[in-house]
Amino acid sequence: MEYILETQKLTKKYGQKAAVKEVSMHVPEGKIYGLIGRNGAGKTTIMRMISGLSTPTSGSYSLFGETGRAMGKMLRNVGVLIEAPGIYPRLSAYENLKIKCIGMGINPKGYVENLLKTIGLENTDRKKGAGNYSLGMRQRLGIGLALVGDPKMLILDEPINGLDPQGIVEVRQSLVKLRDERGITIMISSHILDELAKVADFYGIINEGELLDEFTAEELHIRSGRHVIIRTDNAGAAENVLRGIGIARIAEQPDGSLRVDEKLDETAEMAKAIVTAGIALKEMSINSVSLEDYYLGVTGGGEHNG
Repeated sequence: MEYILETQKLTKKYGQKAAVKEVSMHVPEGKIYGLIGRNGAGKTTIMRMISGLSTPTSGSYSLFGETGRAMGKMLRNVGVLIEAPGIYPRLSAYENLKIKCIGMGINPKGYVENLLKTIGLENTDRKKGAGNYSLGMRQRLGIGLALVGDPKMLILDEPINGLDPQGIVEVRQSLVKLRDERGITIMISSHILDELAKVADFYGIINEGELLDEFTAEELHIRSGRHVIIRTDNAGAAENVLRGIGIARIAEQPDGSLRVDEKLDETAEMAKAIVTAGIALKEMSINSVSLEDYYLGVTGGGEHNG
């Protein structure tokens, strides 16, 4: 797997307090990486370091396979939206983007129009100042500003924080479109974990400055996603029966039940096979553990907002 960003024991101290402690993370190219952690966990500090806005106390990181001075040149391929976007409130979306383009020496025909279309603001009134936009529209404009210069990676800190449900959907759709149509790698932090679970391909859990876990969306599904719990009077025999009908991902639980992590649409066939084999079927249920539940399990609970 190709990683567009890797950190090696990245650490940031303020005085004697370590905000980030020896974080070694891996962000794959062309994917959405969700960074999860409660307020003060170190998410924003990590994002500031890898976007060149803050200097690590120790450790290192690589971008696009480059380190040191060569990596510094690669930062031009990284678009950043940390905290509130720098928007001129009296100017329209078009004018805000045009000013950013002029500042970066970008002036191809139709460039701003294409950006507006990418972030879903192509139909906004050119005479209406961005200060009068909804919060969701301003966040999408902020993403558009980060896209000026055609970066290969976006770093977005809480881009859906404070948005109403419609705004969240609009920003989410924009992010998926950028990944799928333009192949842009996106690192995003959010405390709205159910929304993050709808877009992220990979996850990293940060707690008290430490990276506790990294996993793919598929691994999350295996570890905590939808699964079937089966209770019988003979778990070993039931497991053999299920394997005999082609089910491989089965695990016996401490309470003697079986957990099945595949072919969840074949529960009727599972039940029939178990009963036909003469095994008493006591219970069969489909269970689902959310990303938030998994996060709380890894971190030991507590607030996760921010």
